[in-house]
Amino acid sequence: MWLFGRKGASGFSSNSTAEEVTQGIDGTGLTAIVTGASSGIGAETARVLALRGVHVVMGVRTVAAGRKVEEEIMKEVPNAKVDVMELDLSSMASVRKFASDFHSSGLPLNILINNAGVMATPFTLSQDNIELQFATNHIGHFLLTNLLLETMKSTAHKSKNEGRIVNVSSDSHQRSYPEGIRFDKINDESGYSGWRAYGQTKLANILHASELNRHLKEEGVDITANSLHPGAIATNILRHHSLLNGLLLSLGKYLVKNVQQGAATTCYVALHPQVKGVGGEFFVDCNIAKPTSQAKDLKLAKELWEFSMSLIS
Repeated sequence: MWLFGRKGASGFSSNSTAEEVTQGIDGTGLTAIVTGASSGIGAETARVLALRGVHVVMGVRTVAAGRKVEEEIMKEVPNAKVDVMELDLSSMASVRKFASDFHSSGLPLNILINNAGVMATPFTLSQDNIELQFATNHIGHFLLTNLLLETMKSTAHKSKNEGRIVNVSSDSHQRSYPEGIRFDKINDESGYSGWRAYGQTKLANILHASELNRHLKEEGVDITANSLHPGAIATNILRHHSLLNGLLLSLGKYLVKNVQQGAATTCYVALHPQVKGVGGEFFVDCNIAKPTSQAKDLKLAKELWEFSMSLIS
C-alpha cells in the first residue's frame, strides 16, 4: 500500500488502482494494443482493459508468458477478447512483422499503449546496432506508432471515437544526460551510464508524445498522444540490479506502489472520459503534471523526431 496519496483535480491519487479509475467505463467496441503486457503494469493494464470490455492485443517478447497472462484474464473474465502477438521492441524487423500481422488481422485500433521497457541495462547494442535501451524504449515504440497510425486514423474516422496513444515514461526523465538526448553519442560506450541512458529514453517518450500530438493536431485528426509517470513500482524491470530489486520488493508494500496502483494512470489516460480531447500532456497519479523544461523543449522534440525518422528509415 502506497503511504502517501492526496487526491488531485481528477478525483484520483497515487493510492487509486486501475480498476478504481475505470469503474463504470464501458470499453466495448474498442481495441487496444498494450506492449510489454506479459508482466508488471503491462499485464495489469491488459487485464483491466479486458475487464472493461476492450479487445486487448498483447504485444509480448515471450509468447509463452503472454499466454499465461491471457489464461489468467480469461479465467477472471470468460467473455474477454484477448490476443497474444510476438513483439520484440529492440528489433525493427520484429516491430514491422507485428504491425504487418496486426494489419492482416483486420482489427480496428482505438488505443495504443507504448508500455514495454528495459531499465539501466549494461551497455549493449540491439540487432539494429542501436544502444539497447534507446532501441527498446524509444525507437521500437516510435516505429510501431508510425506503422499503426494510418489504422488508428481510419478507426477514429469510421468509429467517431477518439483514438488515444499513451507513452509510459517515468520521472527518471529528469535524470537524463545534461544535453537531454545525446544524438551524436547514442551508441557511444565511453561516457555511457545505464541510469542516465534510461532517463534519456524516458525523456524521449515524453518528447515523442508531445511532438506526435502536435502533428495530429495540425492534421485535424481525432487522436491524442500523452505520456505519463506510473510511479515507483515493485516489478521485474530492475532485473539487471538484483540487490536493488530485492530491496524494492521487500520494502515495496510501504515505499512503492503495487502493480494495481502502478497501472492506474495508464488505464486512466487510455480510457477515462476526463481525458477526452486532452493531448500533449504528462500525467502523474491520474492528474496532469509538469515534466522538466527539457521535456517541454519544442526544438528538442522536433530534433528527436527527425533523428528517429532517420533511424527507422
